[in-house]
Amino acid sequence: MTDFSPRIAIIGTGLIGGSLGLAWSDRKPDCRIVGHDRPEVLDRAFDRGAIDERAADPITAVSGADIVVFATPVGATVKLMESVAEHLKDGAIVTDVASVKSPVMEQAADVLPKDIHFLGGHPMAGAETSGIDSADSLLFENAVYALCLPEGTSQDALSGNLYPVVNLIESTGAEPVVLDADRHDRIAAWVSHLPQLLAVALMNVVDDLDDDMARQLAAGGFRDMTRIASSPFSMWRDVLVGNQGRILDALAGFARSIQGMRNRLIEDDIDALDDAFEQAGQARERIPRDRKGFLQPLFDIVVRAEDRPGELHEITGILLSADLNVQDVELLKFREGTGGTFRLGFDDSDDADEAVDVLNGADYAARRLE
Repeated sequence: MTDFSPRIAIIGTGLIGGSLGLAWSDRKPDCRIVGHDRPEVLDRAFDRGAIDERAADPITAVSGADIVVFATPVGATVKLMESVAEHLKDGAIVTDVASVKSPVMEQAADVLPKDIHFLGGHPMAGAETSGIDSADSLLFENAVYALCLPEGTSQDALSGNLYPVVNLIESTGAEPVVLDADRHDRIAAWVSHLPQLLAVALMNVVDDLDDDMARQLAAGGFRDMTRIASSPFSMWRDVLVGNQGRILDALAGFARSIQGMRNRLIEDDIDALDDAFEQAGQARERIPRDRKGFLQPLFDIVVRAEDRPGELHEITGILLSADLNVQDVELLKFREGTGGTFRLGFDDSDDADEAVDVLNGADYAARRLE
């Protein structure tokens, strides 16, 4: 089937909706994208080129749209879908990006007219910060994009009535994977929702020590493990409610695993712990290395900086001139009069290596942070 140039309505132009808009503006320039969100968010999305038009309300946004994307939290998606259902164009395709699929699939079956084609979606990509200013046209590159078909819908629909939205998803660089909603939600509870809660718990347990030295030593692996603890609760409220049962199952499974390790330590059964480490190492090797997850990993370097005005600006300017985009910056340590060390994070390992070469060539002391 050939491509066509649809009118796309994106309801919610934050991190995910804004990133979709940016990706489609870059790669499908014939599309016309209309967005709806709060006025200040819409203005920023328009200024960044994520949308071509601003709609003051959801009904205006979806009117005449060939494809409608709900890029809102689960609860909002469920409510908005019902409110716009009767205003959808005949034959329109509706999709969503919610990280819990069962409630959305059930609502779509209940409220959408029979001539509307629905495809549940969940891009397994994101960032620890939310909002349109964090949106990135490359966010979905090499990310798994889960697709959930309505009950009774054949996979043939993906190359038929649903092809236009599948084509748009593929154009972002994502890899579509088809699975049913219940299986998606069960897996997501273990590999996305559980890790988020564990990161929050781990960070809070250490913080409750109320020991500044613990915070100073909480670097390296600990910082990596707890990175997603920075995710705002507003991103997770609906997820925890919408997938509560499966998350409770995942927490119970993890509790059993931790209790098992505790018992092995009490019993001095070091061999059993050795087996657990071995199993974990082998299992981790089976995780694809070329796929993004909910939070894209960063590749870090450290660079020594002098104590002088504009030093960080100069460093980032050198990298910008080399077409290297810094995704995260942190001041690791600083002493007045002698300078300090910055950690710079990059999306790509090759970019991190090149940044080291560029900065060393500019007489800075830089190295990869392993």
